[in-house]
Amino acid sequence: MEELVRTNDPVLISFLESLLDEAGIVHFIADGNMSILEGSISMIPRRVLVDSDQIHKARLILTEAGLAHELRPEKRTS
Repeated sequence: MEELVRTNDPVLISFLESLLDEAGIVHFIADGNMSILEGSISMIPRRVLVDSDQIHKARLILTEAGLAHELRPEKRTS
């Protein structure tokens, strides 16, 4: 899986999940339970991970939704 977005914003995460679900893109929210350890102060951002074979489609969907500024930089392949 590859990291698509990293954020502390629970509303943004919910919106991203909705977009990805609608497109049928497999995803996982990592670090979602870290708030228990940090005392619910949202210091540790949550990461939206997407299957590697669907990362380009996911990036396109978020860009079309006006969320390109939220995307993590693309991995470079050599």
